[in-house]
Amino acid sequence: MTVTLDRRITPARPDLAASRLIGQVEARAFVDPVPMRMVAPSAPLRREPRPDAPLDTEVLCGEPIDVYESFEGWAWVQLRSDGYVGYIPEDMLRGDAPAPTHRVAALRTFVYPGPSMKLPPLAALSLGAGVTVIGREGDFAVLSEFGRYATAYVFAAHVAPLDAPEADFVAVAERFLNVPYLWGGKTSLGLDCSGLTQLALAAAGIASPRDSDMLEKEIGTKLASDDGLDGLRRGDLVFWKGHVGILTNPDTLLHATAYTMTVLSEPLRAARDRIQAKSFGAITSIRRIG
Repeated sequence: MTVTLDRRITPARPDLAASRLIGQVEARAFVDPVPMRMVAPSAPLRREPRPDAPLDTEVLCGEPIDVYESFEGWAWVQLRSDGYVGYIPEDMLRGDAPAPTHRVAALRTFVYPGPSMKLPPLAALSLGAGVTVIGREGDFAVLSEFGRYATAYVFAAHVAPLDAPEADFVAVAERFLNVPYLWGGKTSLGLDCSGLTQLALAAAGIASPRDSDMLEKEIGTKLASDDGLDGLRRGDLVFWKGHVGILTNPDTLLHATAYTMTVLSEPLRAARDRIQAKSFGAITSIRRIG
């Protein structure tokens, strides 16, 4: 008997599916995943294997990935972090890449070929990207490898050990103020409402799903009040159908919004009234983490 599963997080197509889904979905063939890791600074996860296909989310350097198929320069994958399924350019993945030891804690940082800020940078990494640190030279952390370089360097103060999460996920989200809005984005170059929330929570060591409807179902505890805006505090998540924002205080909402095409901080009540009138309707819930 087959069941209906969320296509966003189910590695199943009519022709191919994950072997663990035998008996749950119909497919002409079933395969085991091949574990790989993202080695580019970031990569698009697209709905279809073509460069102009919709962007569902982005994958950051160091993320572990299960690959189910590779063909014509594309890999059909599932992200281990949040289960999202889609297509990534195959040359951005490696099976023998070392596991990260640190995460990028700055909004964005450069990777250099040597321990000097005067060298031309090799790339830029966004907050949350994973790197493998093997030492230190002066003010720089030494990375085990980066692309064709046996070693590379990042400013040491811009990375933090994986076992040292941020104390305040809201403070992480606030660093993205005025960053451009990008549907499906999850980097400091551009991100959407749920991408902002997921990144901030991850920096604080809180795993969460990717999209706002998933977040609303799985994260925190729903608050009950007469109008939904009483007794709120910093860190509460405000949900609409298709949108989420983070309270930086009881009266102020931080969210990535197409209204300004930026990450915006604004009065909660003003945001509520505008969103109800012009876009997502009424608030559906407010949830508290912890």
